[in-house]
Amino acid sequence: MKYHLAIIRFQTSQHLSVWLRVPVLLAFLFATNLVGARLSDDLQRVPPGAMVDVIVQFTGAPSAADLEAIGRSGGSLKRRLPNIEGGLFTLPGAALQGISRNPHVLYVSPDRRLSGSLEFAEPTTGANIAFQYGWTGAGIGVAIIDSGIVASHPDLRQRVIYSENFVTGEDTTNDVYGHGTHVAGIVGGNGTASTGANYTYTFRGLAPSASLVNLRVLDRNGQGTDSSVIQALDRAVELKDAYGIRVVNVSLGRTIQESYTLDPLCRAVARAWAAGLVVVVAAGNNGRDNTMSTNGYSTITSPGDSPYAITVGAMKDMSSVSRGDDLIASYSSKGPTLIDQIVKPDLVAPGNNIVAALASGSTLAQLHPGSLVPVTYYKMNGGANSGSSYMRLSGTSMAAPMVSGAAALLLQQQPALTPDQVKARLMKTATKNFPSTSIATDPATSITYTSTYDLFTVGAGYLDVWAALTDRSVATGSALSPAAVYDLASGSTSLAFSPGSTWQDATTWGTVVVWGTHVVVSGNCVVWGTGNVWGTSGSDGFVVVWGTVVVWGTGQPFPEAVTIAGEK
Repeated sequence: MKYHLAIIRFQTSQHLSVWLRVPVLLAFLFATNLVGARLSDDLQRVPPGAMVDVIVQFTGAPSAADLEAIGRSGGSLKRRLPNIEGGLFTLPGAALQGISRNPHVLYVSPDRRLSGSLEFAEPTTGANIAFQYGWTGAGIGVAIIDSGIVASHPDLRQRVIYSENFVTGEDTTNDVYGHGTHVAGIVGGNGTASTGANYTYTFRGLAPSASLVNLRVLDRNGQGTDSSVIQALDRAVELKDAYGIRVVNVSLGRTIQESYTLDPLCRAVARAWAAGLVVVVAAGNNGRDNTMSTNGYSTITSPGDSPYAITVGAMKDMSSVSRGDDLIASYSSKGPTLIDQIVKPDLVAPGNNIVAALASGSTLAQLHPGSLVPVTYYKMNGGANSGSSYMRLSGTSMAAPMVSGAAALLLQQQPALTPDQVKARLMKTATKNFPSTSIATDPATSITYTSTYDLFTVGAGYLDVWAALTDRSVATGSALSPAAVYDLASGSTSLAFSPGSTWQDATTWGTVVVWGTHVVVSGNCVVWGTGNVWGTSGSDGFVVVWGTVVVWGTGQPFPEAVTIAGEK
């Protein structure tokens, strides 16, 4: 089976399109008929008599005739999704093929399920220096698309300026699950509950003066749907001027089932990005997963596969303020992405054993009481029976809000920066100093995992807030993440950029400048280490990564912050 390089134009909306040079399996693209291409693989198996919730995306705003046709087939509209020119419908399985034959239909997919220091991490990233110069995120709104926020938490009080619930059947914006409050604390907790003369640690977030917008999409069990996240992204766009929203944090994900050009989550991210919002997404926690024989490569989750988003992997701060001893968390998902082979993550940030705001009585707090931080840990002479205000969690869910907070600081300092300029600056200034490999041990199983520090593991490097604030270079092109291109003849993997990409400015934004010589071979953009990662073309992992004929997972719920206790 030969692989070829194709230039493909994907139309993502009437005004938003992207040219991307990607390696594809031609048989996969051209042996599929047009109707089948409009219907996701996981809908092809729905029994005719079953009722299913689906997201139908149209080539333009759906007409009355389009909606009437769906109604005649036994379907009903549950919710309009105007920013992706579609809607959420309930349909009988027997109607799916007929609806996909409508030439105005772009793509039909299920309403898939998904889920979702600061004593050491803050100085590790250099944010503590930024605070000394007055950069605290003041005046910048950060939308938290998650499980809700406990607005009464002392670290967040009076700064949650808007709340809305998108979870069906749970009429609250409060954080019943316990994930969103922790994420909000990493972005903008001000450390009030851990500040005073008798306190040894102050658990401040990266942007402790930022305003927070609470968009709840995950239920009490940490589960949600594509449509709820799309609605929340749309609402962030609608509210951006009223509440000063400049950054959106999405610490959740699910498995990749189709190209990002068709995935409704990724299309919603692209719309938000085009509207001027920096969208930061967790990479996923599947870096240890070898079920595809890829050693954890190609396990990035959606919408982290969007080339627009800033996708963040997790580092371990090693409980020290020095970044010199920090290592990658072995569970952090790696690229390239399935199907499109987009280079991800874009960068990494502290995400292991992070202390941040606790949602008292939440599901996570009840299931993992050992993760609550004792008051005696941060308050001298603190009462042993005093209720804690903080919890430790680990995962790329915790790393993403580090970057969201950093973006808020950057935008406070330079409000005119565009999302592409923020992304490019954070990637360029990220620290590139890493070991070649490291070994981690799972404390529960004692199994060891070896990580290689290539650009599919650490991206452009380790978040450095102070370096980003002191750098003055401003990108002029797009900052879409490049695609990885495998050349069968030479056995090498190189990077391919979209036309007009800022990465094509070799002097200021070239591959060696942004990704560093440790992960990219200087001169010809050949990716470092790929021969050792995937081996020969006969390996199973090679077929999965470059063949794109096997789609990872089944689209079932993916709890993003499952790593409660960090690794050794």
